[in-house]
Amino acid sequence: MQNNDQKPIVSAIVIAGILIAGAILLKGSKMPAPGNPPANNNGFPATTLAPVGATDRVIGNPQAKVIFILYEDYQCPFCGKFFVETEQNIRDSYIKNGNVQFVYRDFAFLGPESSRAAEAAKCAGDQNKFWEYHDYLFTHQNGENQGNFSDPHLKSFAKDIGLNTTDFNKCLDGNKYAQAVADSRTEASNAGVNGTPKGFILRDGKIVSTIDGAEPFTMVKQKIDNALK
Repeated sequence: MQNNDQKPIVSAIVIAGILIAGAILLKGSKMPAPGNPPANNNGFPATTLAPVGATDRVIGNPQAKVIFILYEDYQCPFCGKFFVETEQNIRDSYIKNGNVQFVYRDFAFLGPESSRAAEAAKCAGDQNKFWEYHDYLFTHQNGENQGNFSDPHLKSFAKDIGLNTTDFNKCLDGNKYAQAVADSRTEASNAGVNGTPKGFILRDGKIVSTIDGAEPFTMVKQKIDNALK
């Protein structure tokens, strides 16, 4: 008789436990998945994207409504494609008229020649020729770590675009920018960059869109136009 009286109590406890567990599960489904950062107010994952600073390579109006930060690797074939098909159009359509400020950052992750090419471009920057060297590198890709961006070739490129080769060679041989390239790679990783090209479109200091891979200009144009509204 005693056992029969306890059955309703046991059943009630079981049901209550199920209801509590269900409530916990429902609450948990609204939380970010493990390993993913919470989304910011614009729906994009929160990152530690470094603000534009004095060490960045920048072209365009510093008061532009939109900032386009792009991480690339000079050996990356998709970056080469993006440069030819998209970046040039962005410069012509948005940077020249002052609507967009363009920021280039290194994510030299494909090997030693990627790092050396990034260092070489910064050495060219000492002679106010960063962008000329940057463009030259992307139009002279020829495989990854096959010697095309070896030091002798990088020095030859400097001569081709009219740099003072004595100063350039001293900069490159002295590894002047090796740490800066390594630091940029770390910053990129902290921002969630794991491949190139990777872009962030910002309005009022907030990420409003991203570029993932060699997206065509028509797609990037739509994102920039939306940011400018």
